[in-house]
Amino acid sequence: MPEIRLAGPQDRARLIQTTVLAFVADPFARWIGDGAASYLGFAADFLDAFGGPAFDHGTAWTANDGQALAMWLPPGVEPDGERMMAIVQDQLSGPKLDEMMGVLGQMAMLHPHGDHWYLPVIGCDPLYLGQGLGAMLMKAALERVDASGLPAYLESSNPRNVSLYERHGFEVVGTIQHGSSPAMQAMLRAAR
Repeated sequence: MPEIRLAGPQDRARLIQTTVLAFVADPFARWIGDGAASYLGFAADFLDAFGGPAFDHGTAWTANDGQALAMWLPPGVEPDGERMMAIVQDQLSGPKLDEMMGVLGQMAMLHPHGDHWYLPVIGCDPLYLGQGLGAMLMKAALERVDASGLPAYLESSNPRNVSLYERHGFEVVGTIQHGSSPAMQAMLRAAR
């Protein structure tokens, strides 16, 4: 039986590497990082800026100590937007940067207002796909979300993952796409 536990700040750098592997074939992450060297050059920093604050707030769940990771941000905690923007501006230029700015604008418009839980990053080391680790991470985190009586929100950057989120009560509330970017699904789970 997989072990699901909360990860702390001491685990952060090591476990971020799980998400780098998890997003290696993600359509949106690879759109930003055009080519292997580009992706591997920015992915750890970007994913850390996006979901890393979860480690400081006791809301990063790991399966089997690094085979899979879910970084949830509790109400009032945001990604490090300034750091994310610096990474994006370093990676992209010209029309593609303009397209990314359009994507970020759409993300901001669809993001819920008011208290909610946000799941910016969940992923599994590809070596362990198909073992149900993502579902177990969702179940563990959603118990805490439900205990708070608040809604949960995420953007699915990979269409293959939408059904997983739907099985856990999320519903598509919009599509995020601008220019040549791959589409992402904005998904909301009502408070329970």
